[in-house]
Amino acid sequence: MEVSDLVSALEDEFGVSAAAPMMMGAMPAAAAAAPVEEKDEFDVILKDGGSNKIAAIKAVRVLKPELGLGEAKTFVESAPKTLLEAAKKEDAEAAKKTLEEAGCVVELK
Repeated sequence: MEVSDLVSALEDEFGVSAAAPMMMGAMPAAAAAAPVEEKDEFDVILKDGGSNKIAAIKAVRVLKPELGLGEAKTFVESAPKTLLEAAKKEDAEAAKKTLEEAGCVVELK
C-alpha cells in the first residue's frame, strides 16, 4: 500500500483532513473584541465579620445607621449577607475599605 493510499484511507475512516494547517495572519484581537462595559453599580456583600466582631458591628452601623446595635450584631453574625445593593462604584469601594479596615471579608458583585 502506498503512503498516499494509507492517508486517504485514514481520512475516510476517521473523517479528518491530512492537509497541513495554514498559518493565519495576525488577527487584530483588540479591535475585533467587543468593548467591555464597565459596571457602575455594585452589591457590597459582607462575607465574614472577622475576629474583631465589635469593630465589624461599628463598621456596619456606620454604613447602615438605621440599624440598631442588636440588629447590626445579628447582621454581622449572619454573614454572608448583602449590606448595600446597587451602590455606586465610589460608594461601594468606600464601604469595602471601611469594612476591611474593621477586619471583615467583603465582596463586591
